[in-house]
Amino acid sequence: MGGAHREIVIPPCPELLQSLREALAGAEPDLAAVARIAGKDVAMAATLIRNANGARFAAGQPLSTLGQAMNRLGLETTAALMTGFLARHALPVRHAQLQGFWERAALRSTALAVVARRLPGLSADLAYSFGLFCDVGMPVLAQCVRGYGGTLAEAAARIDRSMVATENANHRTDHCVVGAMVARAWGFAPQVVCAIRLHHDFAGLGASDIEPEVHTLGAAGLVAEHLMRQEIGLPADADWKAHGSTCLEWLTLHAEDLEDLLNELGQETVAA
Repeated sequence: MGGAHREIVIPPCPELLQSLREALAGAEPDLAAVARIAGKDVAMAATLIRNANGARFAAGQPLSTLGQAMNRLGLETTAALMTGFLARHALPVRHAQLQGFWERAALRSTALAVVARRLPGLSADLAYSFGLFCDVGMPVLAQCVRGYGGTLAEAAARIDRSMVATENANHRTDHCVVGAMVARAWGFAPQVVCAIRLHHDFAGLGASDIEPEVHTLGAAGLVAEHLMRQEIGLPADADWKAHGSTCLEWLTLHAEDLEDLLNELGQETVAA
């Protein structure tokens, strides 16, 4: 393997995240195991309690125990918060060019959950994992590859080529490839691995040699990225300008649906 791949070290999947996914696998998740995992990290337990006492979930008396917090949050939200916490601590982001990375990833995941509710058949678990991890190759590259911070700055300034093209020109790899490597090493579903690998490649949307669920994840991810950017006041990116309408068509959504989705995302974030 040539280029920057020789320098890349894929961090191991956190043991607690692996245990969490095992507890959630199957038709009947092991709720007791989830509670035990949450209790093994004081900071993670505190995160769950803080969220359960937030405006989105608070009702009645403030909660003070992990069990109460998990009951109020529900399994899906509990698992999502735990996954985000463990990923953030396994892959700390210290580079100035990636400031706010995990906050944006969490907001993108929330936006993707909002979009997924409109898409019957799209797995909420796959959608959340994809939304949180689709750009995970960036902090890995920033950690391992000399000069990647400069590449991020260059890519943000250039209008003549995409970020992926700039990454490949400078390092002979890109965050999509590296993100897929992380997802595969961490044992994510093949659909998530493939969607991460292709999440800036919309030219082949609908191609018969790729599972439809992968296309749906990628298209929904672009819509979620657009909603996330609107929510925090960033302009539409090049992918949205070039492929937004195609993705909406694939998802059988319409331009007027975007306002409703943005309102739903606003309610989720205000309440969080």
